[in-house]
Amino acid sequence: MASALILLTGHREAPYLTDYLRGYSDTLPIHHVTDHEDLERECLPGRVLIAFCTAVIVPRHLLDRLGRPAFNFHPGPPTYPGRSPESFAVYDGATRFGATSHVMAPRVDEGPIVGVEWFDVPPGTGQMGLADLAFQATLRLFARQAPIMALSSQPMKVLDVRWSGRKTSRADYDRMTDLPADIGAAEFERRLKAFGEDPETRITVTLHGRRFLLEQEA
Repeated sequence: MASALILLTGHREAPYLTDYLRGYSDTLPIHHVTDHEDLERECLPGRVLIAFCTAVIVPRHLLDRLGRPAFNFHPGPPTYPGRSPESFAVYDGATRFGATSHVMAPRVDEGPIVGVEWFDVPPGTGQMGLADLAFQATLRLFARQAPIMALSSQPMKVLDVRWSGRKTSRADYDRMTDLPADIGAAEFERRLKAFGEDPETRITVTLHGRRFLLEQEA
């Protein structure tokens, strides 16, 4: 059993995940962290670090300091490592998607895989719909495995599953949202479905060396 659990996730998710874990132990200290400053303070030897749906990258020196495996719950399957996996899956027309749990490594989405939760993608699912389904799958995987990670003295079993496909980045995402001036109608709709449903995404087009922001009417 860990001396304490470090939960790396957002402010919205933390209360629910903490309450769930409290159902398994009301004595294990749980420290919620959101950024590198918090991690530097809380990553102490003997503690278990669990990350859930976060873009924060934990540096090697902090993983080494813990002295035991740290785990990440990734809202995408092993075939879609990296940033915004749901968008690239929609763009590819993927019919299966899921969530992955893995041992953290210094490089993102490269550690040994300890769990996968697959599901079939409903026809017509876009960026935000798939993101929601992936979040639900990640919650199911967390519910099954996080208590074991935090409370068991036995190591998690590594699956005979490997990361595959191209590891995507924020730069890859931004390139897909900057549309070429000669984009066809079919590709335009494909890009919007995969990358344009998120209200925080800026869809742009570059014409004659100048970039313009596209706005959709409500």
